Amino acid sequence: MRMAPAKANMESRTSPSNLGSVVSVRGSVVDARFNSHLPPIYSLLHAKDGRIAVEVLAQLDAHCVRGIALTPTEGLARGNPVEDTGGQLKVPVGNGILSRMFDVFGNAIDRQPAPADVEWRTVHRAPPALARRSTKSEIFETGIKVIDVLVPLERGGKAGLFGGAGVGKTVLLTEMIHNMIEHRKGVSIFCGIGERCREGEELYRDMKAAGVLPNMVMVFGQMNEPPGSRFRVGLAALTMAEYFRDDEHRDVLLLIDNIFRFIQAGMEVSGLMGQMPSRLGYQPTMGTELSGVEERIANTDTGAITSIQAVYVPADDLTDPAAVQTFSHLSTSIVLSRKRASEGLFPAVDLLQSSSKMATPGIVGDRHYLLAQEIRRTLAQYEDLKDIIAMLGLEQLAPEDRKVVARARRLERFLTQPFFATEQFSGIKGKLVSLKDSLDGCERILRDEFKDYPESALYMIGAIDEAKGKATGKPAVKAEPDSNTAAKGDPQPAASSNPKAGAGPQPSAEPKPKPEVEHAAAGAHES
Repeated sequence: MRMAPAKANMESRTSPSNLGSVVSVRGSVVDARFNSHLPPIYSLLHAKDGRIAVEVLAQLDAHCVRGIALTPTEGLARGNPVEDTGGQLKVPVGNGILSRMFDVFGNAIDRQPAPADVEWRTVHRAPPALARRSTKSEIFETGIKVIDVLVPLERGGKAGLFGGAGVGKTVLLTEMIHNMIEHRKGVSIFCGIGERCREGEELYRDMKAAGVLPNMVMVFGQMNEPPGSRFRVGLAALTMAEYFRDDEHRDVLLLIDNIFRFIQAGMEVSGLMGQMPSRLGYQPTMGTELSGVEERIANTDTGAITSIQAVYVPADDLTDPAAVQTFSHLSTSIVLSRKRASEGLFPAVDLLQSSSKMATPGIVGDRHYLLAQEIRRTLAQYEDLKDIIAMLGLEQLAPEDRKVVARARRLERFLTQPFFATEQFSGIKGKLVSLKDSLDGCERILRDEFKDYPESALYMIGAIDEAKGKATGKPAVKAEPDSNTAAKGDPQPAASSNPKAGAGPQPSAEPKPKPEVEHAAAGAHES
């Protein structure tokens, strides 16, 4: 599989053959000696007839270099000849790469012939100059209610999906691909860094079935690849995106899953190269390496690269250095909550921790801004009241507080949405909701238009009017206390509805911890 890119890079070299020999091999770290000419940093070396590729990362002395292998090093031994290609790692660019799938070397991995009529460019490129950058701010609609209303994306900006394992980062990213590609005329590039091979294969099949593959390019360096390959695959995808922005003057949507794996690969490379680790074992150069990727994603006078990146958060700790470093580069941060996911409220976006620099009156408009602020205020009040509800019950709240709770719970359920990406699992048809419908729905809930509807009528719908059809057959008008206690009959989305049902459930809730303590104590005695 590696022969084609190796040959392409050999043919494109600009210097005469520069041969050396392998001095040592330690896992993915290879030291080589060149007597005639020392290869520069980032030079690509080939051994074993091009089957093994090594990128130079350090010059040890006047004749020796140290590099990281981009391929497995099985079969490489001391004394083996190694050739300097005279250039850096290169990938193909041009219209010929559309609808294709590549690895870090620009090698086609979709079982089709290598693309014709392409140009090869180095992956190591400088970010666009400040004079070329555009300062215009535009909103980028996704068709997902909670994102468009509370955390709008920026055209030409960078958005991050933060979350631990299993809270729905890849599902949300896949849904955005589905919603955006069908309604955009630009190019979409998907970059898989250190994630599952199965997801790449499924994405390719789904995009092909949806008919959006002709305007899409996929680049993968999955978790079975060596760290050097995973470390460079993001730069390969960026080089392709820059071609469409700068040469074709087209808008590009760059989707990265997962940017944390890029940092993780850099940490592995740093450790292999013998650098002293920084806090929590991260590489000391993490900020520089991440900036080298993020600063190339920019909105220029010729076009824009809009990036959406999944960011794995280790142990759900948002203070992890990798998450903190990534936060600083983003215009929108969408934090996914394990608690909301456990309650069945999907997409599991944490409505209070997520933020967007676009949510200002000058960009989204006064109505949108004031509505978003009112929604956040209502949800924050509900969060503050949860402890009181758990201890005393809903009936002990003041009437105004009860109204706040009813609004907040209906807002939470209205901001859920069935996805096209999960139709086959949930059996619910996916919905694409316009920004106008999303804002209208939130406004009508805040005006108490739906206080007499059960909360379940607002769960997993598209536009707000669907709630009326969903509530058919149920009593349309109820007294206000009943509407507040409607949570009793709505077990499916919220695990937290039991404590809100009033003082009734509390006697049965109190004894529960006792048996658990007894069992724990018994287990301790047995052990």
